[in-house]
Amino acid sequence: MKVLIVSTPAPGLFNPLLAIGRILLSAGHEVACLTCSAFRQRVEGIGAKFHPLPAQVDLDPGNIHAVAPELKDIPPGPQWLRVSLERVFVDSIRGQHDGIQQALRDFPADVIVADDMFFGVLPMLLGRRSDRPPVIVCGTSVLHWRREDGAPVFSGLPPATTKAQFDKYAIIAQDYDRIVNQPLAFRLNQVLAGLDLGPVYTPLLESVVELADVDMQLSVPGFEFPRAMPATVNFVGALPIVPDQAPLPAWAHELDGSRKVVLVTQGTVANRDFGLLVAPTLAALANERDLLVVATAGGRSIDAIPGPIPANARLASYLPFEWILPKTDVFVTNGGYGSVNQAMSYSIPLVTAGLTEDKAAVNARVAWSGVGIDLETNQPSPEALREAIRTVLENPRYRGRASLMAEQFAAIDTRSEILRIVAAIGSR
Repeated sequence: MKVLIVSTPAPGLFNPLLAIGRILLSAGHEVACLTCSAFRQRVEGIGAKFHPLPAQVDLDPGNIHAVAPELKDIPPGPQWLRVSLERVFVDSIRGQHDGIQQALRDFPADVIVADDMFFGVLPMLLGRRSDRPPVIVCGTSVLHWRREDGAPVFSGLPPATTKAQFDKYAIIAQDYDRIVNQPLAFRLNQVLAGLDLGPVYTPLLESVVELADVDMQLSVPGFEFPRAMPATVNFVGALPIVPDQAPLPAWAHELDGSRKVVLVTQGTVANRDFGLLVAPTLAALANERDLLVVATAGGRSIDAIPGPIPANARLASYLPFEWILPKTDVFVTNGGYGSVNQAMSYSIPLVTAGLTEDKAAVNARVAWSGVGIDLETNQPSPEALREAIRTVLENPRYRGRASLMAEQFAAIDTRSEILRIVAAIGSR
């Protein structure tokens, strides 16, 4: 079967799809990938065919928001989200759509797999079903679907349980609709009208979930707020870690079980300023002699981590996660969806701090599900971090909840489930 993967030029969206590409290739499928030129070597490195996005949407994955410089002056919140979605994603629809059409001429795919932010599939989904291959949307973040309490998808609010909360969320939803949904809908329908399509009345984020043939959500039901969901949604668990992506560090022998291990990372996306989370965590635990603090720079140089490096800290540019996760007692993260799900699959409780991108929504689920503590900030103080980490280490309920979540992950054979869905949808 021929499978065309289409991915937004962003590591957090591309990496999961590359892992899916590996799975498909290992099962004998032929795979091509449409994404930015910067990812060409990685695509070809797994044996897939590379197709570049058209020049106008061939964005720099290291700074995808460069097309919207005004974002630098907007604080995190609804206005930032609206500008980001409009300028980076909606304005890319036409170019992405053109790229898909060109790729299909060269590679007549039986199935298309897209990340849930690649809205270039929308024109196809709005057209005649007989004119396109089946489309699978891959949920690389929290499920992009409306909440029954009315709170916006990326709000970071817990599910409402009281009348006061429902009333508060209704006001928030009205403001969000005015600031985000209405301007986005106007711009989206302008773009679609240029393709003789639309209008679309479903909110942008929900549109591809509603219209795709299948939504593969890279998590488990227990990590998603309970609500009615489309029949297209399938939870497929956490993607298997690709082994041997980094060598063992010289200090690997020190993780011998004599000290609890705290792993801290800002991932591969929001890691331009290690002063937000990595450095405060090192400072927070500098005098905790019973702890070994392991920090990874997400591929960047460890020299970018500011401040003094405590005696109980060990640093690495990148680490083999298949080695470090089984040895980790607490995972401190800004809330990357993939890494949070990987941690839970290993029964690791979390301490989270992050508000940008989708992180407030991810971290709200960490707190709601009981697998960790969400500090609800972008830059926690060392004191807040120390208290939260100690609480998670010393209160067994966090590890207990993480272990229950791990059971849900263990019940899903992610590789087999992905292959089953692709085979089923491709045979329609």
